[in-house]
Amino acid sequence: IFTDPVSPCGQIIALHFSIPSVFFLRMVPCAIDVHAAQSPDPPSYIPRMFSVYTDHMTFSERVKNFLIALSESFSCSIAYAPFEELASEFLQKPVTMTELLSHGSVWLKRIDFVFEYPMPVMPNMVFIGGIHCGQKK
Repeated sequence: IFTDPVSPCGQIIALHFSIPSVFFLRMVPCAIDVHAAQSPDPPSYIPRMFSVYTDHMTFSERVKNFLIALSESFSCSIAYAPFEELASEFLQKPVTMTELLSHGSVWLKRIDFVFEYPMPVMPNMVFIGGIHCGQKK
């Protein structure tokens, strides 16, 4: 199934029918994509999605980045609770959002590693950045 992990209904269906899933995404809030793929994600190195920081942060920026990471985990646990409940009911076993997305076969990330911040990725994460760039004549 070719699906978007922000709304995990496609992934629930893929797990139910035991078929592979391919995720097409720009970024997922709370770094759930990174956690689901088991990539390293230290807040002292990786800037959060809604911060303006780069990978070269001062100590105070690293502390603020860590606080953003804490607030993201709290807000996303509230935001994704209905999906976790739906998936647990449909699959008839308790499941978290991270566990649900961890079954993704390939992650097609619509970011360009050159323009975004450097981050560690797993082998099943593929950068396909530049698809929104027009060709100049």
